[in-house]
Amino acid sequence: MTAVTWLNGEAFTLFGQHVIWSDMIGNTIGLAALALGWRRSIWTWPAQFLSGVVLVAAYASAHLSGGVGKQLLVIVVALWGWRSWRRGRRQAQDGSLAVRFASWRERGLLLAGTAAGTAAVGGLFTLVPQLSWNPWPDAYIFVGTLAAMVAQARGLVEFWFAWLLVDLVGVPLAFGSGLAFSGLVYVVYFALVMWGLRDWWMRSRTGAATVLEGAAA
Repeated sequence: MTAVTWLNGEAFTLFGQHVIWSDMIGNTIGLAALALGWRRSIWTWPAQFLSGVVLVAAYASAHLSGGVGKQLLVIVVALWGWRSWRRGRRQAQDGSLAVRFASWRERGLLLAGTAAGTAAVGGLFTLVPQLSWNPWPDAYIFVGTLAAMVAQARGLVEFWFAWLLVDLVGVPLAFGSGLAFSGLVYVVYFALVMWGLRDWWMRSRTGAATVLEGAAA
């Protein structure tokens, strides 16, 4: 038995849904990554990398090419995010990552990039049906995840809003694809995202107040 075969084997049955090992393990690591991101720990990136590697097998088993592509993007962006937080991050007073709200220009670029990317990927999935059985939701999650991780790597509070929008589509798609654990984890993601959003929001206001005080002095 290969590692991939074992990962795609059934772990247990929950509410009539068959939960596979890759779905359970990958999403559990993903939860840890989100919690680490909330705490602004640089270890969020290795955790996201590992989660992406495991979830490639889960989405491949469900024949969700968009999900596979999303996890491959997670792997690549996790490497970039690790580098960005190590080399380019600004330091907050407590020595961790300083966070801020995006400028209107940055928000516009994120929204335009997400819309254009979703249209392009969705069009590709529609033209090549074997890539995805549910092209537009798949494309939305694919591109939305990339936008969220780019915002996270730049320390933008909007990162949390992006994850909320991805979750709104990700929950029903995961359950409909037979990835029950992914669906349940998305619900837990929602709670973590709300707490993380509040934390980053408050810290961004504290950081802005500190900058204004320094300018006044």
